[in-house]
Amino acid sequence: MFQFFLSSIRLGLRGRSFYAAFLLGVVLMIGAYLSGYFSPRQPKTVALDVGFSGLRFSVVMLGLLWVQEMVGSEINRKTVWFSLAYPVSRHAYLAGRFLGVVALIGLACIVISLLLWLVVFSAGGGYEQELSVHLGFSYWLTVFGFWLDAVVVASFALWIASLSTVSFLPFVLGLAFAVSGKALGSVMDYLGRGADGDAEMVARFDPLIFTIKWVLPDLSRLDWRSWPMYAMTPDYANVMFACVMALAYVGLMVAMAVIIFSRREFA
Repeated sequence: MFQFFLSSIRLGLRGRSFYAAFLLGVVLMIGAYLSGYFSPRQPKTVALDVGFSGLRFSVVMLGLLWVQEMVGSEINRKTVWFSLAYPVSRHAYLAGRFLGVVALIGLACIVISLLLWLVVFSAGGGYEQELSVHLGFSYWLTVFGFWLDAVVVASFALWIASLSTVSFLPFVLGLAFAVSGKALGSVMDYLGRGADGDAEMVARFDPLIFTIKWVLPDLSRLDWRSWPMYAMTPDYANVMFACVMALAYVGLMVAMAVIIFSRREFA
């Protein structure tokens, strides 16, 4: 398993997707810096908010691209047989590939978040806004949440790759999964507040959303940006629940992927 982990790191760092996504991250950080000038009173807060959104988008895209390249494309091109020719089990191959993707996502998070830290630190010039942002523990905890978010999405893409015969399907479905998971919390909150008095909408969609929430994880729980932006400390019990939920979902997706991949016949 360790050799597949190392080879995944090398493939990820040498691949064009890494440099393309890293360039995208740099462009988004420049956008975050410039966005600070649209708020003369809160430039650092605006830059941090836009930067967090860019960071979250970049690492999710990177995770999906890496899963597609290292698992989906290998299966589609039949080059997976060269990897499975070694005296190792299939689950060791898949676990090694996934751990490599997890490590690469972590590396991307660190690099882009360091760029964002510099952007926020320099945003607004020498202007000291009334409510300062916090770039210490709360900042890095928020980055950890985005990393965990991207790992959950990557685990879903891995499951799709283990059963798919189309190389780009893990990326497409993984992207749809990411968007749905992030929107689930807002939809549940909207319905829970009565949908602006639309009782018919609540009656129609509330049972459906109640069912979906047992299948689809609420990825909005992993977004804690209000803490470094506005010093709004989240409830630690909710933070722990979100982490446990994410890790449990990752474990379930990886276990299902390993079972399917171990039984799959490659023509």
